[in-house]
Amino acid sequence: MTSATAAIEDYAKAIYTLEERADEGVVTTTAVAERLGVTPGSVSAMLKKLDAAGLVAHEPYRGVTLTDQGRRVALEVVRHHRLIELFLAEILDMPWDRVHDEAEILEHVISEDLESLIAVKLGNPTADPHGDPIPTADLEHCEERRGVRLQDLEAGASGRFLRVSDADPDMLRWLAERAVRPGDGVEVLEKQPFGGPLTVRVGESVHVLGGGVAAAMRIELPPGT
Repeated sequence: MTSATAAIEDYAKAIYTLEERADEGVVTTTAVAERLGVTPGSVSAMLKKLDAAGLVAHEPYRGVTLTDQGRRVALEVVRHHRLIELFLAEILDMPWDRVHDEAEILEHVISEDLESLIAVKLGNPTADPHGDPIPTADLEHCEERRGVRLQDLEAGASGRFLRVSDADPDMLRWLAERAVRPGDGVEVLEKQPFGGPLTVRVGESVHVLGGGVAAAMRIELPPGT
């Protein structure tokens, strides 16, 4: 396991996640503060420490990016987190709306030996329960398949449920109760205007999904679509 502290790992992971979503890969102090739920002043102080340690590069008036060393720290903790989530869900049958909070704690303390055992037990998986990619054992970056928001599809469109945000446990619980999981085929049957709900077929079942749920779900469309 990395010698970085839990706080450093949390910052590296947050910056990594935000970099993946940023158009130019530069992450602002405000974005990090919102992600971690801390003050911008606290973020500025920690980013100075990360810069001094060679984990981030600061761009004045723009933000920070992870260095190669910082990215390895981030990828290690992301790999721990997502493997733990999958282990809790598949081996211990923990509901997928609970695995994130547990993984947030355990990601900092598991050894590399335990990480390896978990990966082997799970068959060296490539995605966590929410569809997010798991970095490789060599800490290589896994290209995230972004997909398109279900909310943006029109009636008649179809694809595969690729991933979903794990930020809202209540929403995950709602989807689980309806047996809607990443990997399922999805077809849009009807779409109400002005951000209204979508009627979709998932497998053999039909569901009405509100705008918030549809916005959180990402769909992989067939090639050439």
